[in-house]
Amino acid sequence: MGQARILLIVGGGIAAYKSLELIRLLARRGLAARVILTQAGAQFVTPLSLSSLSGDRVYQDLFSLTDEAEMGHIELSRQADLVVVCPATADLMAKAAHGLASDLASTTLLATDKRVLMVPAMNVRMWEHPATRRNVARLEADGVRVMPPDTGPMACGEFGPGRLPEPERILAEIEGMLTGPARSPPPCGPLAGLRAVITAGPTREPLDPVRYMSNHSSGRQGYAIAGSLAQRGAEVVLVSGPTALAIPDGVTAVRVETASEMYDAVSASLPADIFIGVAAVADWRPARRAASKLKLKGAKGPLSLSLVENPDILRSVGTRERQRPRLVIGFAAETNALDRHARAKLRRKGADWIIANDVSGDVMGGTDNEVSVYSASGSERWPRMNKSALADRLAGRIAVHFGRPGAAE
Repeated sequence: MGQARILLIVGGGIAAYKSLELIRLLARRGLAARVILTQAGAQFVTPLSLSSLSGDRVYQDLFSLTDEAEMGHIELSRQADLVVVCPATADLMAKAAHGLASDLASTTLLATDKRVLMVPAMNVRMWEHPATRRNVARLEADGVRVMPPDTGPMACGEFGPGRLPEPERILAEIEGMLTGPARSPPPCGPLAGLRAVITAGPTREPLDPVRYMSNHSSGRQGYAIAGSLAQRGAEVVLVSGPTALAIPDGVTAVRVETASEMYDAVSASLPADIFIGVAAVADWRPARRAASKLKLKGAKGPLSLSLVENPDILRSVGTRERQRPRLVIGFAAETNALDRHARAKLRRKGADWIIANDVSGDVMGGTDNEVSVYSASGSERWPRMNKSALADRLAGRIAVHFGRPGAAE
């Protein structure tokens, strides 16, 4: 890629330490990094650490006579091929969205004529606050790329979106922006403007540090549906249990292990226009997880396991009084009485559609699927087909449901 130049603005927050690894990864790819460190950022990482890794001095003071004489904020912003703000705090994004220039970082952002990548990291409540959402929308309208934060547990003890993505993912985003078009085209396709949340794969419920309860789901069907919706222009969040599958292009992934984590991740990803519960979620989990490996051999008498019920993700979404998606779709994996179980699930879960399949054969983990689609108006059986083809057919049916032009199946 040659000696492309990155201007890295390091904001305040516990995630600032990941900027050190990002600089290391950039150097390995032949990408030179020059660093601006904010006053808040200096509370978490030192100028010496950043300078040692970047091989260049670190800039901090807007009113430094030396800096302005040798490398003013105008030149800092102009001599880079890409400006990266990592971590991008709520404060930095608010300043950039409103054109404020009160320190070196915000002044440089206002003065730059280069592409800008913001990598947010903040508390989930701050990320979800209407003011932050407005600022993100304003930045994106101005041509700034705002990388969606990861979802998961945070240093403050809360769970939700707001975690800084891992440096490897940020590096991939940077390389894509350096080699891609100057501005990403707006989403197009029959589902453009719609947001979809999809669950896929199995969940794992730990018994002890080495054992867990799970199932044979591969995640292929959910991943294929996520990819098909993204290809048609939808904004897609894929909440995935443990799988070995690659994330489809254009899809934001949230990795989880347990049913409770999946429930929290889905709740944090709403509101959405579409919810599709494809994941094979464990209905039960052990009442207590052992802190050390259970010694099961040689036990006197039969072993017993106490279980408690997991949260019902599909029902929690389908029966929401607020922020219920306009289309809620559930999957029903059955081995007998498919029609009766699917119709009962449609009523019980508050879903709009139930897609039922017989998994007594090789469906779970296989490449093909055969389903019947149930709704309040009746049912329709689809022939056996590849899971990718089924995903495309379902995406077309969803587009028709929303009355989108060019939505023929």
